Amino acid sequence: MTETLQTSKRVALVTGASSGIGAAIAHRLLADGYRVFGTARKPVSDLASGIEFLPLDVGSDDSVERCIATVLARAGQLDVLVNNAGYLVAGAVEEVSLDDARAQLETNFFGSVRVTKAVLPHMRARRSGHVITISSLAGIVPVPFWGYYNASKFAVEGLMETLRFELRPFDIKVALVEPGAIKTPFYAQPSGAKLPEYDRWRDAALATMAKFEAKAPGPELVAARVSKIARSRNPKLRNRITREASTFAFLRWLLPAGAYHAGVRRGFGINFR
Repeated sequence: MTETLQTSKRVALVTGASSGIGAAIAHRLLADGYRVFGTARKPVSDLASGIEFLPLDVGSDDSVERCIATVLARAGQLDVLVNNAGYLVAGAVEEVSLDDARAQLETNFFGSVRVTKAVLPHMRARRSGHVITISSLAGIVPVPFWGYYNASKFAVEGLMETLRFELRPFDIKVALVEPGAIKTPFYAQPSGAKLPEYDRWRDAALATMAKFEAKAPGPELVAARVSKIARSRNPKLRNRITREASTFAFLRWLLPAGAYHAGVRRGFGINFR
């Protein structure tokens, strides 16, 4: 049986907790007995929920430093960090401006870097803590027309695997959560400027993702796995959520590259015509 940690009086910080996966995680950890701090760019105070909301812009060094200082001043400790803040820019690589591409990496990748680096001195001093980062199936299996989102999650995967080695001597646990499609407002994000040359294939690919989303489970599935990781003394590095995430990852490993890529093109309607 997996050895677990007691959760009484433990403190968690969940970034991007105002909706979707982040909100589900924050509420689950609260139900588990944690004192939970949630963040958003413009948080709405909801004292009845029991979650203590703080303003946080993960793209700002000053905002991150203020947020972590506030958590430590109020609670005196931080046991679990959940890096969840992020968003999607969809469209062909050529369609997305460099400014939008930088902004995607700034939030999804460097945002996790900033918050993690800000909490590590405290966790190292206590020789304890969990750093749990919400990645994506797209961090191991690229989705057509999600190029910069894929890149941001691939970067997160590499960074967190590196941290897993570096933080082991301090007994700080590092884990990734890799959901497939989850039913959240995530897919409603705007895409880049549309070039008509890509219309047929972009629209087919994004329609395929919309079908996955329509049949997807809710964010509570991700929250349940985060809850399990936070209680584990030895969590797995990679934790895939949904059958499609496990299936696609397995097929990419199993099949020759040509066969796998041909299957993706068929599945997403990207054919030569």
